Amino acid sequence: MSDELAYLSANDMIAAFRNKNLSPVEVAEASLARIEAHNGLLNAFCLVDNESALASARDSEARWAKGEPLGLLDGVPVGVKDLVLTKGWPTLRGSKTTDPDQDWDEDGPATARLRESGAVLLGKTTSCEFGWKGVTDSALCGITRNPWNPERTPGGSSGGSAAAVASGMVPLAVGTDGGGSIRIPCGFTGLAGIKPSYSRVPAYPASSFGALSHVGPMARTVADAALMLSVLARPDWRDYRAMPEDIRDWRDGIEDGVAGLRIGYSPDLGHAQVDGEVAEITARTAQTFVGMGAVVEEVSLDLAHAADCFRTLWFSGAASALRSMSEEQRKIIDPGLVEVATEGAGYSALDLLGAEQMRAGIALTMAALHQDYDLLLTPGLPIPAFEAGVEVPPGSGLTRWPEWTPFSYPFNLTGQPAAVVPCGFTADGLPVSLQIVGPRHQDALTLRAARAYEAVCPTTGRRPDL
Repeated sequence: MSDELAYLSANDMIAAFRNKNLSPVEVAEASLARIEAHNGLLNAFCLVDNESALASARDSEARWAKGEPLGLLDGVPVGVKDLVLTKGWPTLRGSKTTDPDQDWDEDGPATARLRESGAVLLGKTTSCEFGWKGVTDSALCGITRNPWNPERTPGGSSGGSAAAVASGMVPLAVGTDGGGSIRIPCGFTGLAGIKPSYSRVPAYPASSFGALSHVGPMARTVADAALMLSVLARPDWRDYRAMPEDIRDWRDGIEDGVAGLRIGYSPDLGHAQVDGEVAEITARTAQTFVGMGAVVEEVSLDLAHAADCFRTLWFSGAASALRSMSEEQRKIIDPGLVEVATEGAGYSALDLLGAEQMRAGIALTMAALHQDYDLLLTPGLPIPAFEAGVEVPPGSGLTRWPEWTPFSYPFNLTGQPAAVVPCGFTADGLPVSLQIVGPRHQDALTLRAARAYEAVCPTTGRRPDL
């Protein structure tokens, strides 16, 4: 499979299908060959269904031959994170405690919308157990690795989706994000991704982590992420929290730029310790928006208290996820998850109510900031990707993954749209990312700003050497 085909965008694939310059079968065969070549090293997919994928691709080819595509993604290969229900395939959630021998007869909202659009589903991408941490490894699936350096983590928990997209196995993949699980791996692997506004993309069944959890697109370009969001964000009756129906093409207006916008920049959210190289790259990137016609000002913003709030809610969610597990099952669960769930089980109802009140205060702080600023820029992550197979950077003195993701989880608490785009590389060749945060429900503006930067980013188009 040539790099040109492997790294073709979803938007360009659709154009090639329409012009009959490329067949969905050719693309599916090439993607499957790419998985065969590189999955042994990267461990991006935990399930690949060649037969089903090629059958879907042949159906798509027939529709394009008649000029009758099903939808926006007809014929485009997609990977689905192994936390999202997919009819006909086990959804094991990265855990040995899930019985694969049961009826898998239902699609989650994301996979249902993808099928309805004609997307070619290739398989399930790896996740850590129940998506509980910011890296991707599990006793069930092993360690997932970063295409830019296989000794490093791709992040998590959507690390399999990130590794698949960054290595050219697929142009698009489904991610979930309860504390950064789309943005962390996109940041570590040089991808574009967005955690949409809370409930923009319907989800079912309800997550143990409650209203922290989001579903969204992971892609190599902002336009591809917007294209995928146009499919994922369509309504599903099974999510009672979902936003009112708002069917649109999220690519509309994406090229309108940022001229005239007021943008705040926080290098540390008032408390984060940021690697010097990352800080320099992201500060320089923030100033790029001035050249595009925006007003950029460094803002005084302290979200240090978000850490305790998130810890209470996230660890309680972990306790909920494990509450029905037997002692025998707990023996085969990730020990870190058991530790987190044990702490979470010790929180009281009053602790949870207190965390929710703190959460409301954080949301109010951000709403006040957006009275003066259209968008907020931050580093996507404070550090480059570290060694694969561990929860925290070795020698850092940190104990749990939220301690090195201070820019991610605050915006799960507030439910705001938050996108990441690659903005450079360290001297070691590892991606650095910029996070763009919009006011609640301003997903279109967030995507627009992400695309504006992508268009001028000097490292756009750089690929890992596989």
